Amino acid sequence: MSADSWGHRLIGGFAKTTDKLSGNITGLLGSGRLSEDQLDDLEDALILSDLGPQAAARIRARLADTRFESGADEAAIRQAVADEIAAILRPVAKPLEVTAFPRPHVVLVIGVNGSGKTTTIAKLAHLFQEEDYAVMLAAGDTFRAAAIGQLGVWADRLGVPIIKGPEGGDPASVVFDAVKAATDKGIDALIVDTAGRLQNKRELMDELAKIRRVLGRLNPEAPHDVVLVLDATNGQNALSQIEIFKEVAGVTGLVMTKLDGTARGGVLVAAAERYGLPIHAIGVGETIDDLRPFDPDLVARVIAGVAA
Repeated sequence: MSADSWGHRLIGGFAKTTDKLSGNITGLLGSGRLSEDQLDDLEDALILSDLGPQAAARIRARLADTRFESGADEAAIRQAVADEIAAILRPVAKPLEVTAFPRPHVVLVIGVNGSGKTTTIAKLAHLFQEEDYAVMLAAGDTFRAAAIGQLGVWADRLGVPIIKGPEGGDPASVVFDAVKAATDKGIDALIVDTAGRLQNKRELMDELAKIRRVLGRLNPEAPHDVVLVLDATNGQNALSQIEIFKEVAGVTGLVMTKLDGTARGGVLVAAAERYGLPIHAIGVGETIDDLRPFDPDLVARVIAGVAA
């Protein structure tokens, strides 16, 4: 996918957030500085656009200090907002990289059912394949036969090996078998699906702890990444998922999916400001190419409605 095409997809994906914000920036004018009332309106708009109160307060403070030399028109205000959003996002933009030695580099992928977790695993595998890495999948979500089947379909499409166990089987034994097989085959990256149920946090925590213990016996450095998949249509609920999974699973980074125009993509900014966890990639659709490494400057411009 070309850079221009990806940019257009992002504009569509963040449309809901951009439209909310744009409606409140349109018509804002100032002789040099914005008034307190204008700053209040802008801060409210940022919060309503799911950027969260911390990021909104930070952007407001920055704009309050900004002297617009040739007057504060709509374009200048948008650019100032984009600059400050980019400043929040740049520190967390970090591609998912295969660095482990000895191989394989183990990525645990977690997230609630329905977040797009299984599809995201396939897309991450595709990104690794584009970098010429050998990839293997492990169907560690043994709780749902559908998850095992879906991951198997993706493995066939991608032409990558997959390690599976029976429905209701022990996820840790699947992961054990997968690491052994990946090591034997000289696989670079092993991506592990995990159960997404949150109804019983203790059960999930115990299951993930067991997986970690098994991994640790085979490779003390594994898992090298614990990636949480978030559904952008959930808005602020995505933040509570980060809170829970940080506690339960020791999340090391995020992937945001389903930026499809109905999404509340501003929550990316709120997550960056509140948690500072790496954002590895974002997804705008269902096809295999619809997940790309996170570009903070492009996303900041799209959210603020700054023309490319």
